[in-house]
Amino acid sequence: MSDTIRVFLCDDHTLFRQGMRKLLELERDIEIVGEAGNGQEMLNIIKKVGPDIIMMDINMPEVDGIAAT
Repeated sequence: MSDTIRVFLCDDHTLFRQGMRKLLELERDIEIVGEAGNGQEMLNIIKKVGPDIIMMDINMPEVDGIAAT
């Protein structure tokens, strides 16, 4: 079992995702395993990367965070 928390970021605002990535990368026990700009993109990716946690916006185009969850 790994002590690293695998995080996936999902938000339609690229600047926000980049900022969250930078902040979370400062933590030694957090690994960013992927990013998406909407819920559909996230659904297409997460099975491949297997995150422990998904940080998701609820208001996004195409498929919002609530529907994706």
